[in-house]
Amino acid sequence: MADLIAIGYPDMTTAEEAADEARRLARDLIIQPDAIAVIVRDDEGKYHVHTTHHPVGAGASWGMFWGLLFGMLFFVPVIGIALGAGFGALMGKVSKSGIDRAFQDQVRGMIKPGTSALFLMVEKVTPDKAVDAMSKFGGTVLKTSLSKRGEQQLQDALHGTGTPGA
Repeated sequence: MADLIAIGYPDMTTAEEAADEARRLARDLIIQPDAIAVIVRDDEGKYHVHTTHHPVGAGASWGMFWGLLFGMLFFVPVIGIALGAGFGALMGKVSKSGIDRAFQDQVRGMIKPGTSALFLMVEKVTPDKAVDAMSKFGGTVLKTSLSKRGEQQLQDALHGTGTPGA
């Protein structure tokens, strides 16, 4: 089971600093994120996304996942995502993958103009050390879990495989 963690910060710079710490923790094997993303909402309300791309499997990248997630949450397409006829179906898969509406609403409410958030897709965490290291940044933590089935459906959708309607 994977966890999607969003940590909101009351300014536009702390999320990037926290992302650097998360990358350091990944190298030290304290936290093993499959992907890290930062979203900054500037004072004018525009979103800016910074991601660390890792392969999701045979072809698609986490960049596509973040593009779909942020598109669903904030209507922010990430560069490189082709918007085609299958986009709506793919967005449906993301929304059915275990990222529940309450989590989506909380994330939307947390990211106001002049703020930022760190997003981590995490498979394995050493909780005490990770929380210790990340707590120095403060922030508001939101978390949702993806079931193995939901995660597999999302992977299949990203790769264009799997059974229709699953």
